[in-house]
Amino acid sequence: MTRKFSIAGLLAMLLFPIAAWAQTLPDLGGRTVVVVTENAYPPLQFVDPKSGKPIGWEYDAMDEIARRLNFRIDYRNTSWDAMIQSVSDGQYNIGMTGITIKEERKQKVDFSNPYMRSEMRMLVRSDETRFTDAKSFAALESGLAAAQPGTTPFYVTVYDVLDGNEQNPRIKTFETFGAGVQALRAGDVDLVLTDGVAANGYVDASEGKLKVIGGPLGTEDFGFIFTKGSDLVAPVNAAIEAMKADGTIDALNKKWFLDYKMGQ
Repeated sequence: MTRKFSIAGLLAMLLFPIAAWAQTLPDLGGRTVVVVTENAYPPLQFVDPKSGKPIGWEYDAMDEIARRLNFRIDYRNTSWDAMIQSVSDGQYNIGMTGITIKEERKQKVDFSNPYMRSEMRMLVRSDETRFTDAKSFAALESGLAAAQPGTTPFYVTVYDVLDGNEQNPRIKTFETFGAGVQALRAGDVDLVLTDGVAANGYVDASEGKLKVIGGPLGTEDFGFIFTKGSDLVAPVNAAIEAMKADGTIDALNKKWFLDYKMGQ
């Protein structure tokens, strides 16, 4: 059945969620919040090679959350292997670096609501023809994969692509995700697993040297992390949901996954 709405009625329906969220968001009174990241996960967060400044989807999102909740951000930088523990210890208030929401991590930190869902993909050199998916890579005994210990790509490589042995010599470990990608480009390894967001970012910035092959190996939800019991979790969750409701999240996705890539 066809329904007709007045222009005024449509506007009221569209504006109601935005107005409702605006009224319910708390005011944090200009307090300073220390936010830590790795700056190694484009387009979520990375150092712009042109300006030398850290930029990305997560920076824009966190800046907008801070604006809506009225807090000031003190950005810090640390390595991935120190990220979760340092936030757990209270050294930083919030961590952001495309962190997959996992039950075991919830033992150490609190998570925000998911702000993004991504699929795990296979990143390879553009001239790679020896394998086309996870099964054929596993069968290629000379094939080497790069991975950052303790991350979702590491465990997916171990348990979903290879044989479940975390000491498998076919896995070459690196301290940062970016170092693994550099090893891939240099020919030192043959595969890097990462979520589709980062994979597409690296492909677009590779000048034709990298590509994505095979289908998705699963999905993962990203969230910001907080010290256990943090009073920031509920306000940040409210801001995330408001940004979903009013189209801000969609606008950030367009900016960083479409417009930014086209401008590179």
